[in-house]
Amino acid sequence: MEMRALLWVVGVIAGVIILLGLLLEAVRWLVIIGLIALAGVIILAFVKGRRSMQHHPSRR
Repeated sequence: MEMRALLWVVGVIAGVIILLGLLLEAVRWLVIIGLIALAGVIILAFVKGRRSMQHHPSRR
């Protein structure tokens, strides 16, 4: 009976560790994707800002 309980505990702990590993991996990829998206938004804003700055003097 005790051996069976020990196997259950070990199995549950192993499952939790595997799930945590998968979650951490997913979180890491989400952070990377988020940083790439943020960098893209900043670059687009910078490019649009420079374009509007360049067009401004020609309108006068």
